[in-house]
Amino acid sequence: MDHNKLEQFLKGLPKIKALVVGDLMLDEYLWCDIERISPEAPVPVVDVQREDLRLGGAGNVINNLRTLGVQVQVASALGDDEDGRRLRSMLASLEIPLSGLLTVPGRTTARKTRILASSQQVLRVDRESRNWLAPEFEQSLVDYVTENIKDVQVILVSDYEKGVLTETLIQEIVRLGQVHNIPVVVDPKGNDYTKYRGATMITPNRKEAQAASLVAIVDEVSLDHAGQQLRERLNLESLVITRSEEGMSLFTSDGQHVRLPTRAREVFDVSGAGDTVMSMLGLALASGQSMREAAEIANIAAGIVVGKVGTSTVSAQEILAEVSRREMGLDHKIVSREDLKRLLAQESGGKREVVFTNGCFDLLHVGHVKYLQAARKLGGLLVLGLNSDASIRRLKGDNRPLIGQDERAHILAALHCIDYIVVFDEDTPLELIEAIRPDILVKGGDYTPEAVVGRDLVESYGGRVELIQFVDGKSTTNIINKILESYQD
Repeated sequence: MDHNKLEQFLKGLPKIKALVVGDLMLDEYLWCDIERISPEAPVPVVDVQREDLRLGGAGNVINNLRTLGVQVQVASALGDDEDGRRLRSMLASLEIPLSGLLTVPGRTTARKTRILASSQQVLRVDRESRNWLAPEFEQSLVDYVTENIKDVQVILVSDYEKGVLTETLIQEIVRLGQVHNIPVVVDPKGNDYTKYRGATMITPNRKEAQAASLVAIVDEVSLDHAGQQLRERLNLESLVITRSEEGMSLFTSDGQHVRLPTRAREVFDVSGAGDTVMSMLGLALASGQSMREAAEIANIAAGIVVGKVGTSTVSAQEILAEVSRREMGLDHKIVSREDLKRLLAQESGGKREVVFTNGCFDLLHVGHVKYLQAARKLGGLLVLGLNSDASIRRLKGDNRPLIGQDERAHILAALHCIDYIVVFDEDTPLELIEAIRPDILVKGGDYTPEAVVGRDLVESYGGRVELIQFVDGKSTTNIINKILESYQD
């Protein structure tokens, strides 16, 4: 998509009003260490290091919209419980009107607790109600949508099959959308999609599309058959099938199948990516973009959000930065210290954890690559401080480096896990760490936390230090010695 047109679209988002209807829930993340087995039973003991409570389900759609500056109204039902009150408070902090939220006695407000260790999810605990709303509550939501539909430009239906989105409510939303010429975009659930008939667009993932179409999706031919069949059978203007690390497929009313590959630098977590896709598709359609343009914008956003751990959102700055990254190639990754500070301020907006590591990376090998990939998984953005040639000579002697700093920087820039590279000339990266103030400082497992340069500084403002084990036997010195042994007379 044209950069200027995309920029104008993003600038116009605060003028859009969106109505989100669906299942609200809380997403709880417990970041833990697992280092021992319980003496009570053969199960691991998790040591909780930090906790995070976020809006989930339809709430993540709202979070996506508010991150982009969109005005949001919501229609849903919560329990008369502590989590329901907490969820209301979180929505109020986002300046979301609460008049469309029903309180249903006896209902449990949904909370999903995810336990993560080493950035991997090891267990999920669900607390929720799945009962369909009673007719009087269903009618209250229909009335709310009817009263407010003239004030919005798009309706986003987030269905998690927790009982809020009855067939009657969905069909009434679709009918009202058609009457008022307002796009209705649905993130579906279940195997029976007849309740979504007539919507503007639905956005199943591959597994969901396979179940709903009864077509085993094993290749491009079967994917095309499943998508075209679903779109025609449900009388949709278009259908998008999200395909995780493979991107997405758009099926349009004129029979086209547009394939959009993802360009995520690394895929770490697809949770919440569907919410981002639906949000961006709906906003693009509300802004008058074509179906193809809407899918392209959503695909860019999805490629960013799956590179983050945990259900996440994406900002306008991140989308523009990603488009610029594609247009500029790899050279833009290699930046000065001052440019890096500016870029981090623009791109992260304080919402992405910045990971920092440093080193010489002379003769890049698999140990380096795995180390850098592991570092990137710890946060939302990886900055590499690269020792200059002069710095390496002072540290390792006049025979090093074997590869100059410009070549080393360009080789490293080809790794998807690295976002930015800055060359530093000092003996240690302390001044660079002081300049960019990363959230996470990473070094190899051959260090102790106390020996990591910059540890005290990073921990002083709430950051942390992480140690990553190297691949055994993989080092530049070993490679040099092997070469010398191989070519000795």
